[in-house]
Amino acid sequence: MVSDAIKEKLAAIVGKENIMDSQAERLVYSYDATPNVQALPDLVLAPRTTEQVVGIVNVCQEEKIPIVPRGSGSNLCAGTVPIQGGVVLLFKHMNRILEVDEENLTVTVQPGVITQDLIETVEQTGLFYPPDPSSMKISTIGGNINENSGGLRGLKYGVTADYVMGLEAVLANGEVIRTRGKLAKDVAGYNLTQLLVGSEGTLAIITEATLKLIPKPETKKTMLALYENIDAAAQSVSKIIAAQIIPATLEFLDQPTLQAVEDFSQIGLPTDVEAVLLIEQDGPEEVVARDVEKMAAICAEAGAASVQIAASTQEAEALTTARRAALSALARLKPTTILEDATVPRSEIANMVKAINEIAEKHQVKVCTFGHAGDGNLHPTCPTDVRNQDEMERVEAAFADIFDQAIQLGGTITGEHGVGMVKAPYLEWKVGASGIAVMKAIKQALDPVGILNPGKVFTENARKRLVVSK
Repeated sequence: MVSDAIKEKLAAIVGKENIMDSQAERLVYSYDATPNVQALPDLVLAPRTTEQVVGIVNVCQEEKIPIVPRGSGSNLCAGTVPIQGGVVLLFKHMNRILEVDEENLTVTVQPGVITQDLIETVEQTGLFYPPDPSSMKISTIGGNINENSGGLRGLKYGVTADYVMGLEAVLANGEVIRTRGKLAKDVAGYNLTQLLVGSEGTLAIITEATLKLIPKPETKKTMLALYENIDAAAQSVSKIIAAQIIPATLEFLDQPTLQAVEDFSQIGLPTDVEAVLLIEQDGPEEVVARDVEKMAAICAEAGAASVQIAASTQEAEALTTARRAALSALARLKPTTILEDATVPRSEIANMVKAINEIAEKHQVKVCTFGHAGDGNLHPTCPTDVRNQDEMERVEAAFADIFDQAIQLGGTITGEHGVGMVKAPYLEWKVGASGIAVMKAIKQALDPVGILNPGKVFTENARKRLVVSK
């Protein structure tokens, strides 16, 4: 527990109005979007400046108090659950867009900026920030950087890491570092920027980010391809890429997911097919028209039952919005919804989907699958009930098999959700003992006392979703 004397020290740094320590306030920040993982922090602090973050870190370092940086808590790996108590850092006050630099095509922001707000702000200047996690209406840039978030546009445009040019961050010893910046080229020393991206708050606390922008695409078109079998859908994905067409979005939904999404969105999606591909292309008008025509032909040749091109911007946005709502739709089916992400080479999409279905049948659980087919990132999702202990054990066993199968197919245990707490037991499956040793050495060098988001990424325990209380 954090003593009253330490609370007074911290309150002196951030102001009493920015320190939350009541049971109700701490409860709000005891969990994230990961089902059934919860732990109370001792305090929640909302700093306003980098200098205040430095002051907090210095106190916590001296007193060996854990610090968990937190955005909106939309992550799905228990990455922001304070499982060892301590202090949760909330960046609600550090939420300013500091500069849109149209000459250098960059934007500089504080970590608490909401992703969609950033996207809309830069688009007003004719620029474009592509990373678009499904949670972008609430997720923060700091959270996206910590998890290296992807999104529907990841196939064509990449993930968050591809747009982070420079960072300001506070180290565990209270020192502030600035990595790289607006330069198009900079190979001076190790790439500390990329080291911190995706480190889940375990190596440093990000307080500012300079992000790359690109010109906003002139136009876009959206289409929906319907399939009577999953193989044909997977063949379409491979053939589109083989035709040297890189769509902005190439999404896959299986029939159970499609049914749930239609029940939720009520936009007239067909629910009597085995799979659909949601495809979007953007760019110059003539290129978009040509690519959409070619992709429609490829889908038809691969066995699509039908291909429908959205007739209007409103119809296209409705389709994309419905896809983004997949998790919300599936969450209505059962009291507990566990959404995972396993990534395989795109050529193995069909084999992976088949394997997921076989594993679900083996363990007698329901798994709905959707995801970013274009980059091989699938989201097997299990509607379940945490109160049913037997079923939960079967769900955990099923996901262990799914991760194992992904690795066997040349894939990985996570493409965009991070390792956090719930994937930590599987990390060695992917990177090996030597990889774990290297990562632990980096962690030890930057955070020797172990105060930055402890209990994440590395673990000695079997994976188990438990409510942890303090």
